[in-house]
Amino acid sequence: MPESTRRRELGRGERVLPGIWRLRLPLPWPGVPHCNAWAVAAGDGIVLFDCGLHEPGSRAQLERAMGQVNLKLEDVRLLVVTHAHSDHYGQAADVVDASGCELWMHPNHAHMRAALDDPDAALARRFEVARQSGVPIEPLREWSASARTRGYGIARLVEPDRELVGGVTIDTDLGRWTVHETPGHAPSHVCLHEPERRLLVSGDHLLGRISLYFDYGWTPDPVGEFLASLDTVDRLDARLCLAGHGRTFTDVRAHIEANRALVAERLERVRRAVAEHGPITAYDIVPLLHGEPLSQLTAGWWLPETLCYLTHLEAVGAVRRAGGDPERWVLSS
Repeated sequence: MPESTRRRELGRGERVLPGIWRLRLPLPWPGVPHCNAWAVAAGDGIVLFDCGLHEPGSRAQLERAMGQVNLKLEDVRLLVVTHAHSDHYGQAADVVDASGCELWMHPNHAHMRAALDDPDAALARRFEVARQSGVPIEPLREWSASARTRGYGIARLVEPDRELVGGVTIDTDLGRWTVHETPGHAPSHVCLHEPERRLLVSGDHLLGRISLYFDYGWTPDPVGEFLASLDTVDRLDARLCLAGHGRTFTDVRAHIEANRALVAERLERVRRAVAEHGPITAYDIVPLLHGEPLSQLTAGWWLPETLCYLTHLEAVGAVRRAGGDPERWVLSS
């Protein structure tokens, strides 16, 4: 994204409810201009849910958003990360350093650590997955070269002081929030629920705009996990959702149903593509699924998503791998 475009987005803070503030933090990604952190009053400070991407100037944007609602980084008593993606975890080190607070996060965050521990190996793994999925070698090499020049959006690795697993609670002035494990979008994903006010911090599990992404290769069936996590959140009967991107929304159950419907629609499109064109690579399924081929902008989003649909269809016995290099898929007999 051109620098002139990026400057239009600034950190912003606003009160959502008494004791809850939305911190809107800019992102450098086309189509995803910002993410949300949520500050909730807790005693003489706040609990901060998520903290935004780390890049040049990002801490100033976080401090700007907090300052607009009369908060400071030093007010953070606890940092809670909904999942270990860079736009939710990236500034954790800055927040911990400035406030001395603890960090709580789900323990299944190898999908984040891999890139930090060995960036070359992580890039090589993504290259090989793409190659085996049928991505042509020349654009793949171009993507790989550009990827080496980009950072990972994380200040530095900070290990959690406590593991955010099901049943863990977080006390705030607005009540006690309970952790519910919601893998699918990411293996480390959790949602936080406050039952008296029926509030839900949803991370990227539920968004105001229905949008799907799944981490590929870290768990057996991310799509199946995501659908099960929708059931988990549905049972909570939340009334107001504080999502990782976009504004708050109240029609939580309608959003759950819309996600279920979109997953079902895309699974059927992938199944039909295999039925009509198999043996077929994941790369060749993408334009049949999304209506346009992969590009440098969409490759990191659409290819993992397509592979996760194929993996789910394989898990339920609808398709199978036909082998080959690149790998192709056919209907199960």
